[in-house]
Amino acid sequence: MGHRDNGKKRQLMVIKNIKRYWPMYVMAFPGIAYLIINNYIPMGGVVLAFKNYNVRQGIWKSPWAGFGNFQYLFKTEDAFIITRNTVLYNLVFIIIGTALSVFISILLNEILNKFCSKIYQTTILLPYLISIVVVSYIVYAFLSMDTGLINKFLEGIGKDTVLWYNEAKFWPYILILVYCWKSFGFNTIIYYAVIVGIDTNLFEAAMVDGASKIKQIIHITLPSLKPTVIVMTILAIGRIFYSDFGLFYQVPMDSGALYSATNVIDTYVYRALFYIGDYGMSAAASLYQSVVGFLLVVGANALVRKLDADNALF
Repeated sequence: MGHRDNGKKRQLMVIKNIKRYWPMYVMAFPGIAYLIINNYIPMGGVVLAFKNYNVRQGIWKSPWAGFGNFQYLFKTEDAFIITRNTVLYNLVFIIIGTALSVFISILLNEILNKFCSKIYQTTILLPYLISIVVVSYIVYAFLSMDTGLINKFLEGIGKDTVLWYNEAKFWPYILILVYCWKSFGFNTIIYYAVIVGIDTNLFEAAMVDGASKIKQIIHITLPSLKPTVIVMTILAIGRIFYSDFGLFYQVPMDSGALYSATNVIDTYVYRALFYIGDYGMSAAASLYQSVVGFLLVVGANALVRKLDADNALF
């Protein structure tokens, strides 16, 4: 009888909560429906990674390939190149992007004039809001062989011009620079919001004790930023096998001479699908990307939880 009574109480509680919070459920429904339709239903297409897909036969009637698509992918030299480029670029983006964002957010906090602070915040965030297509033409305005600002400058000082879109050795630095310029503003605003939320009494007490500004940053600001930095880093590690498609495809103008420096998993999947028409191998590369990304998130979070459980994501 006791179990039945507890079960009835739970049912009544659920019904009561539904009646109480039904406007919230109604508001959440479009977002949940979009998530299911856009993110979960298409996951059925994962089966393409294990099939020799034929358009006439369709997904389900196409012959089964097992791990053949993965075997073919990893036998090519492209697998090493795209994995190396994707991981190394993202590692650099995480390290430099985090350091730059934290540094700029601390500088923003030192601006006492609120109007100037708002202007700087808007200016910093503006590149993040610009379309990557527009960014690619801004980069082209600097690097164009005939009319680029850099080549014009080199001509002016008597130096040889550079075929920027044919020289792969320059592009790791160019892509890192473009990424930092475009993306660091978003994280900067997040870290700045955390700094603004720090209790001012801590800084006042530190000043009374004679602590310099540097010591206040080291012993108050940075420890307060630590949980947010850890969460943002874990999320970034989870996407370490993903890359900004526009940055690696649009900014280099899809130049074939630059593939060794700009080819990542996302651009490889796109080219395999639209240029070669190999649905199976592109699906295999996408699945490989997703599974490794998931394992990295779980692994990074487990490491953080072991070292400092309070800062773990889950």
